[in-house]
Amino acid sequence: MSDYPDTPDGRYFVVKGRLWRKSDPRLPDDQRERLVSELMSARRAVRDAKDKPEEMAVARQRVDKAKVELGERGPVWWADGEPDQNRKLVKNSTYATWYRETI
Repeated sequence: MSDYPDTPDGRYFVVKGRLWRKSDPRLPDDQRERLVSELMSARRAVRDAKDKPEEMAVARQRVDKAKVELGERGPVWWADGEPDQNRKLVKNSTYATWYRETI
């Protein structure tokens, strides 16, 4: 089993018992690469903005924007009506049985 298993539907991966939404798999590779690069740059800006509240706010906005564009936050990228379970404990989610049987 992977250190970070993917849910059977490919919507989430699990870290320390918590679901994290994956990027939209329909994104073209070049767009995904550009957005991941921006996300990493924004995360470095957050790290470097300690004790600089205005810079921190801008950096966090950049992180959020990249994550929304990747599909990791904001509106879900699937269309079957299933609710978003991002950041939910897997044991309290619809994936609980799958996870118990997987780990």
